[in-house]
Amino acid sequence: MNADPILDVAGLSVEFHTRRGIARVLDDVSFSLPRGGTLGLVGESGCGKSITALAAMRLIPQPPGRITAGRVRLEGRDLLALPEAQMRAVRGDRMSMIFQEPMTSLNPAYTVGDQIGEAVRLHQGASRSAALARAVEMLGAVGIASPERRVHQYPHQFSGGMRQRVMIAMALACKPDVLIADEPTTALDVTVQAQIFDLISELRERTGTAVVLITHDMGAIAEMADRVAVMYAGRIVEEGAVADVLHTPLHPYTQGLIDCAPGRRAALGIAPGEPLREIPGTVPSLLERRAGCAFVSRCAHAMPRCSVGLPAETRLDGGARRVLCWLHADGQAAPSTAG
Repeated sequence: MNADPILDVAGLSVEFHTRRGIARVLDDVSFSLPRGGTLGLVGESGCGKSITALAAMRLIPQPPGRITAGRVRLEGRDLLALPEAQMRAVRGDRMSMIFQEPMTSLNPAYTVGDQIGEAVRLHQGASRSAALARAVEMLGAVGIASPERRVHQYPHQFSGGMRQRVMIAMALACKPDVLIADEPTTALDVTVQAQIFDLISELRERTGTAVVLITHDMGAIAEMADRVAVMYAGRIVEEGAVADVLHTPLHPYTQGLIDCAPGRRAALGIAPGEPLREIPGTVPSLLERRAGCAFVSRCAHAMPRCSVGLPAETRLDGGARRVLCWLHADGQAAPSTAG
C-alpha cells in the first residue's frame, strides 16, 4: 500500500450557531488516509463523526454551521479553498459518500438507474445509454440480481439492504479515490450488515479506493479498518493501528467503548461471557466552554489537572500512535486503562 496520503485533514474545526449559543462540534480534528487504506472513525452518537464527513465533503449547511479552521487536502489540493463549482466536480467523482439513511438519500420519483447514471453523465460526460449501462454494471457489482431489470425500478421496490447496495453503487459509479461510508449499515439486520461490510472490503481491494468508515461499532472497526481514530466531544482522543488500539487502548474512553461493545466481541479479543461495562454519565453539551478534558466527569482515572487543561498530543511508537490524555503526557505508555 502506498503510504502517501490521498486525503489529509488537518486542524478541522466546525461550529454551529444555535438559539442557546455557539456549539463547537469539531475542534482541531486531524487525520490522513493512504491510497487503498481504510480508516475507522468511531465514537458515540453526537461525537462529531458525521460532521467530520460533511465538512470534508463541504456539505455543512451554512448557516447555521461554519468551518472555522483547518484544511482538507485531496492529493494536495485544499478542498476548502475551492470555488463551489470546482467542489461540485469533486463530489461524486474523486470523492464520494454513502449516507446513513438510503430512503431519504434516494429520490423516490426517479429509477435507481437514473440516479446512479446521473453522476456518470455529470462527471464523465457519458450519454444516457452509456450511463444506464454503467448503472447496470454497478448494480451487478454490488450483488443485486437481475440488474438489467432492476435498474428500471424505483427505490420503494427495494428492501433496506438492497437500497443500501444502491447507495454504494452510486458512490462508486465514477471510481472515486476516496469513499466516506457514514454508518452504512444503520437499521439493517446482522446478516445484511455483514454482507455490506464484505462488499465494501471487496470493492476497496478491487478498485483501490480509500475508505473512511464511520461507525459506533468497534467490532466492525476490528474487521474492516487498518487504522482507527476515536472521537469524543468533537476531538480525536486516540489514533493508531487497529490491532494496537483495540488490544492496548491508551485513552480511558477507548477502553470504555471496547468494554461496552455488544457485538463481534471475538474480533475484539473479549472472552465469551465477559460482562458488558457501561460508560458512566453522558457526553457533555457542546455549548459548554471547557478548559480541560471533556471526558473528565466520566473517567475513572481523572486527575485534578484533567479539569484544568488539555495536554499536548502525545505520539508513541515512532509517531504511529497518538493520544490526547494526561495519563500519557510524559510520552511513555502508561499501564492499560482496562478495569
